[in-house]
Amino acid sequence: MRLGVIDVGSNTVHLLVVDAHDGAQPLPASSHKIELRLSEHVNDDGTIATKGRDRLATFVGECLTVAEDQGVEELMGFATSAIREAPNGDDVLAYVRDRTGVTLDVLSGEDEARLTFLAARRWFGWSAGRLLLADIGGGSLELAVGTDEDPDVAVSLPLGAGRVTRDLLPGDPPDPEVVREARRHVRAQLATQMRPFAKAGAPDHAVGTSKTMRSLARICGAAPSSEGMYAVRVLKRAALSEVLPEIAAKSAAQRRSLPGVSASRAPQLLAGAIVAEAAMDLLGVDQLEIAPWALREGLILRRLDGMHSA
Repeated sequence: MRLGVIDVGSNTVHLLVVDAHDGAQPLPASSHKIELRLSEHVNDDGTIATKGRDRLATFVGECLTVAEDQGVEELMGFATSAIREAPNGDDVLAYVRDRTGVTLDVLSGEDEARLTFLAARRWFGWSAGRLLLADIGGGSLELAVGTDEDPDVAVSLPLGAGRVTRDLLPGDPPDPEVVREARRHVRAQLATQMRPFAKAGAPDHAVGTSKTMRSLARICGAAPSSEGMYAVRVLKRAALSEVLPEIAAKSAAQRRSLPGVSASRAPQLLAGAIVAEAAMDLLGVDQLEIAPWALREGLILRRLDGMHSA
């Protein structure tokens, strides 16, 4: 069947259309997205501003039209940290539903981690052994580890690249002391969650997902996107630590010249690098293999599993 998934993230709103069948790999058929940056349309009290709400509703309406044109049989929609944490998140979702007829379900941070882990497990298979996952979004960082399809440990931390940039890294480029303090803050938050991961045991395979991880891997020498989704891409901690001071010294405009860095992601690149390096260091992994599947694919896989069990 043809499924559509609307993913409302802190940075982008993305419609992915796939041909999905039980026991088969979901095959992408169409993609439609916008860099909405919902986390930047926030008032001082944390509520989502009217402009952001209206742009979200307009684009979800566009996604509905595209889905209909693509012959989508079932359309799912979900929202993550930007909506989840806003005091008026429910009102925004009701507004979108009234305007478009599309219901967006809010995922918890733990659900994000578990669904992304499911996608990574299916991609790498059982031969990966105990799998460790790190996913850097715009608003949150998800970590998970386990030997099955449902992880033994799954946590979400408010350490997304957009959030860290907004809250901890003012300036373009930020002052070195600001960068040092942001690094200290990120590591202190991560350290509070390390005990369950230590108890879970050393992973056999460590995986990174998200556009931020892919960009960092590309900067550190990984294959470009033109080589396709099956090319093995690895982000090595030593290489990241070496390039991080260079990223910190560049303005957002200068970071755009780095390989694999888009203009829209350049402002958040430093925050992503700080979070990725800290996570790898504290989790004790030397490298992350980049998985092409993540949250959207995890949601599709769970839906297919539900159809099979029914």
